[in-house]
Amino acid sequence: MQKLSLNQALQQRLSPQQIQFIKLLQIPTLELSTRIEEELEINPALEEGMDELQSSTEKEEFDDDDEDYDDYQDDRSLDIESYLHDEIAGYKMQGDGHNSEEDRDIPVAHVTSLTDLLMAQLGYLRLDDRHELMGRQLIGSIESDGYLRRPLQAIANDLVFTLGIYTSVEELECVLKKIQTFDPPGIGARNLRECLLLQLDRKDPQNFHVQNAIRIVDDYFEEFSKKHYDKIQRKLSLDGEQLRCGVKIITRLNPKPGGSENDTLVQYLLPDFLLTNNHGKFELTLNSRNAPELRISRSFAEMLDTYDKSDKNNRNIRETVSFVKQKLDAAKWFIDAIKQRQNTLMRTMNAIVKFQYDFFLAGDENKLKPMILKDIAIIIAMDISTVSRVANSKAVQTEFGLYPLKYFFSEGIATDSGEDVSSREVKSILKELIGCESKKSPLSDDKLEKILNERGYNIARRTVAKYREQLNIPVARLRKQL
Repeated sequence: MQKLSLNQALQQRLSPQQIQFIKLLQIPTLELSTRIEEELEINPALEEGMDELQSSTEKEEFDDDDEDYDDYQDDRSLDIESYLHDEIAGYKMQGDGHNSEEDRDIPVAHVTSLTDLLMAQLGYLRLDDRHELMGRQLIGSIESDGYLRRPLQAIANDLVFTLGIYTSVEELECVLKKIQTFDPPGIGARNLRECLLLQLDRKDPQNFHVQNAIRIVDDYFEEFSKKHYDKIQRKLSLDGEQLRCGVKIITRLNPKPGGSENDTLVQYLLPDFLLTNNHGKFELTLNSRNAPELRISRSFAEMLDTYDKSDKNNRNIRETVSFVKQKLDAAKWFIDAIKQRQNTLMRTMNAIVKFQYDFFLAGDENKLKPMILKDIAIIIAMDISTVSRVANSKAVQTEFGLYPLKYFFSEGIATDSGEDVSSREVKSILKELIGCESKKSPLSDDKLEKILNERGYNIARRTVAKYREQLNIPVARLRKQL
C-alpha cells in the first residue's frame, strides 16, 4: 500500500557560480583563453583592460624561508573551498574522474580522411553502379585503423535494407579483394594475419626471404605471434640467418594501415607555469594567458547609476536596471573567479616546487620524492579534490623541459634503509634493466624482482609487473629477439 509522507533532510548543493569556478580551475591555459572570449561576448559589462587599482604584474619569488603564497581576499572573494569535498577517482593520482559535460572543443587537425582517400581510389576502378554502391558500403565499414571487422553477411544485409541491393558474401568478397589493392597496403584486412599477407603480396615474389616471410605468416602465424621461433625454424627447415631475415621483413610491415584516426584531436602543449632557477632561488610565474587583464565596463557602471536615479515606477526602467545589475554582478564574479583561480594555481605549484626542490634543482628523476595529492592538500590547507583539479591538466615549463603536474605525484617504495623512494625512481631502474638485458634471453618479472631486491628495493613481483605494464613494456617472452 502506497503512503505519502514528509521528510526533512539537509543537502549541500553547488550553485551555478560554484560549478563554473570548478570548471575554470581545472581547464588548461589554452582553453582558458576561449572561455574568456566566450564570457566577453555574452557579457557587455566585462571588457579587456587593466583596472586602475590592479597592479600591472603578479610574480612570485620564494626560497626555503618564504611563507606560503598569501590568499587573495577582499569583500567580493569567493568562499569556494568548503564546496569542493566531492569524491575523486583516487587521491594517489591513479586517474581523475572524467565528466563529459565539462569537455570543451580543442583545435582539430584538418586532413584528408582515410574514407575520402579510399573513395577516390574506388572511382578509378570504373565499376558499374551496383558494384560501386557495394564498394562504398564496404569502405564505409572500414574502421580508422584500416581494418574491416564487420562480417560480410552483415554488410550484405545492410545493402538489402538500405539500398535494396541483394548480394551474396561471395560477390562482396570479390569487391573487397579489389579494395584491398588500394593504398595504403593492407587496407581492408579482417585481421592482422590478412593485413600482413596483403602487404607481403606486394613485395618481390621471387625473393627467397619474402617467400619465407609469407610462409611464416600464412602457416605459422600463431607461433610467430608468440615468438616461438625455434618451432618455426624446425618446421620450415631454416637456418638462423634465413629465419632472422624472414622475421625482419615481417616486423617492418605496418600493423595498422589506416594510421592515426582521422578524427584525432590535437592537443597543443602550453605551459601553465614558468619556473626559472636563479642561483638556487626559484622564480615561479603564471603563463600570461592565466592572468588576463579584465575589468568592469565604466560605461556600463555609469549606466546603472543613471537608470537607478530614474523613475522607479516605470516597468521598462526596472527591467533595464535589473538586466544591467545582473550583468555587472556576473562580470565582478567572473573577474574574482579568475583571480582566485590564479591564487589556487600558484599556491599549489609553490607547494609542489618546495616539496620536489631537489628535482627542480637538478632535473634528475631519481631525486623525485614520493608525493601524493594529500601531501600537497595539507600544505596549502585545501581539499584533495582541489589539488586534483589543478594537477589533472596543467603543466610547468622548467629548464629541463615541459612536465605535466601529474608527473610529480607518485607512491613510495620502502628500501632496506627504511627510507621511501618514489615509484618513478624504481620505474627508471626497471626501464634501465630491461634496456640492458640480453634480447635472446630477456629478464622475467621474477628475475627483475630479485635484482631490485638485491639493490635494496622491497618490491613484490606483482608490483614489478604493474610498473612494467605502466611503462608499456611487454612480458619477457614477447621481448625475445633472434
